[in-house]
Amino acid sequence: MRRLALLLLAVAVLGGAGLYWKFFRTSAAVPQAGAPAKNAGVPVKVGTVRTGEISEEISAVGSLIANESVMIRPERDGRITIIHFSEGQLVRKGEPLVSLDTAEIRAQHTAAASELSLNRSRFRRAGELFEKKFISAQALDDAREALNQSEARQAEIRARLDKSTIVAPFEGVAGLRQVSPGAYVKAGQDIARLEGIGTLKLDFRVPEVYLGRLKPKQEAVVRVDAFPDEMFRGEIYAIEPAVDEQTRTLLLRARIPNPGARLKPGMFSRVVLVTDTRENAIIIPEQALVPQGKDRIVYRLVDGKAVMAKVELGLRRTGEVEVRQGLSAGETIIVDGQLRLRDGVPVTVINDKPAPETAKGPAPAQKTKPN
Repeated sequence: MRRLALLLLAVAVLGGAGLYWKFFRTSAAVPQAGAPAKNAGVPVKVGTVRTGEISEEISAVGSLIANESVMIRPERDGRITIIHFSEGQLVRKGEPLVSLDTAEIRAQHTAAASELSLNRSRFRRAGELFEKKFISAQALDDAREALNQSEARQAEIRARLDKSTIVAPFEGVAGLRQVSPGAYVKAGQDIARLEGIGTLKLDFRVPEVYLGRLKPKQEAVVRVDAFPDEMFRGEIYAIEPAVDEQTRTLLLRARIPNPGARLKPGMFSRVVLVTDTRENAIIIPEQALVPQGKDRIVYRLVDGKAVMAKVELGLRRTGEVEVRQGLSAGETIIVDGQLRLRDGVPVTVINDKPAPETAKGPAPAQKTKPN
């Protein structure tokens, strides 16, 4: 009887052990929610190699200057009778700006005209007398010289008369005047500045290493602090023939159209020159790059594995980089998680978590403010 009881106990123990083993293997075979499978690869995120337009640019800073600029000054002494312009007024080329008193000069011009008329008559009579042998050749030469001196005297007075009115040498905006009508001015005294600002010049410097990429009629894109959201476009029209020995830079001058005269001479400017544009450049996210010594590598996704590719880089811009060699458009590359990878390692592509679903039902009405 005792042997039967021991046999039944042994059978029960063996049966319980079998059931426990079966349960343990079943539990181990089913992974818990959120746990990666035993044979799953390294989790990574991927992106696609794309093509796009990329430009080589040179950045510099410069200053705007007037296309033409002159200080209005008289060429002779005199009293101002009329100031023809208003401060800040646009004046056309050839328009009068300032008139000086001309009463004395006009009187001198009248006297010179009378003297010229008299000497012209004397020279004519001297020529008639010389033909009749009544006077010598010396007397005829004296009459001719007197006529020439009278003509020169009249031309001199006429020039002084013309200089009594100062005219605009070019179209521009008149500045703030420093004299008033009735003031007596000396030759060379400042009256006001005239600035031609319908078109502005832009002077800026670039390092000499860019000399081979620069050329006349190259587009320049300009930004100024006064209008931070706007771009002003012009073109280079002159390049200094010599490099500055102190700074090893090259001086360039561009012409910038200025409709409405919004830009002013002296403004600080930021300049961008586009030296080359490639329309079908290979572009990848910058975060896909992995440094490896002096080289840069990118992991491609091929048949579920990470395949290392050495790349040659070109231009960089915010968040992106150009690849000159090593990748082709349309390839899938690993952009996140690549620091744990080696060449040929299996990977598992994971996606960003989807946005949580909103509760079903009609959206609540939006309240609008009354106008």
